[in-house]
Amino acid sequence: MNFQRGRHPEEPEINLIPMIDVLLVILIFLMITTTYSKFSGLEINLPTADEQTQQDKPNEIDVVVTATGDVLVNKIPVSGGVEAIGVVLRRTAEGAQEPVVIINADAKATHQSVIDVMQAARNAGLSHISFATQQKQP
Repeated sequence: MNFQRGRHPEEPEINLIPMIDVLLVILIFLMITTTYSKFSGLEINLPTADEQTQQDKPNEIDVVVTATGDVLVNKIPVSGGVEAIGVVLRRTAEGAQEPVVIINADAKATHQSVIDVMQAARNAGLSHISFATQQKQP
């Protein structure tokens, strides 16, 4: 039995206001919980491997990192940590105008050994750092 003969059924509609409220709450939650962090790093000048000639400059400091993690500054072994390497680098750089630290690391040297040399150069006030490269054999 249909007791509502004269009434037409209401058309269904979607109410968007609650959906918009939920989306705004989710957006606010994401904005609050997102962390914005700054990454500190070292500024280095990376060399290019296509340079044809290499000239010896008096203001270059050669630092060799061996596969075992040993550090040699101008072919003189340095024992100790970052502080000892920094002291030797500072002494070597005395009197040189804008010295450049050239890091020659073995392919099997640990990343930490190279980072220690970079940190020691930074502590010694040497901001120009470069990495030695080898040219590929044709």
